Amino acid sequence: MSESTINGGSSTGELLQLVICQLSKEEYGIPISNVKEIIRIPNIIKIPRAPDYVEGIINLRSNVLPVINLATRFNLSHEEINNQSRVVVVEIGDIVTGMIVDAVTEVLRIPVGNIESAPEIITSKISEKYIEGVGKIDERLLILLDINKVFTEEQKVQISHLENAGSVPA
Repeated sequence: MSESTINGGSSTGELLQLVICQLSKEEYGIPISNVKEIIRIPNIIKIPRAPDYVEGIINLRSNVLPVINLATRFNLSHEEINNQSRVVVVEIGDIVTGMIVDAVTEVLRIPVGNIESAPEIITSKISEKYIEGVGKIDERLLILLDINKVFTEEQKVQISHLENAGSVPA
């Protein structure tokens, strides 16, 4: 999303559709265009020498899928996995990965004009490079993730190795 779009720029009436997730008692929005599906937490197989944010891999319809813990990735405190926890399967470029969140609460549309740059109080918790902006709906504030920047290029390579070979490069 361009800076002019974030600031309410050219297209009035345009809506952004988001999957709303709970993470560390905050609400985060992931653009639905990046979300392939949402599943309950399956059996996750741990991978030796994987980065700390990688929970492991799962078998999703005969495909090996790496699963990361989004709270760990952002250095946030997080709840133990429970019945509300979900894996949000996302597509980031040519990588498909699962991201564990505390809960998925809804899918909603937000007018692009209701999205602003993230204030410093939010970017002090999570690096601003992961945040596309903050969406306002009535009294709610939704932190909009820039899903394409959640991983560095090196981390994307590590994750693709998990996806393709079931192991992390040495």
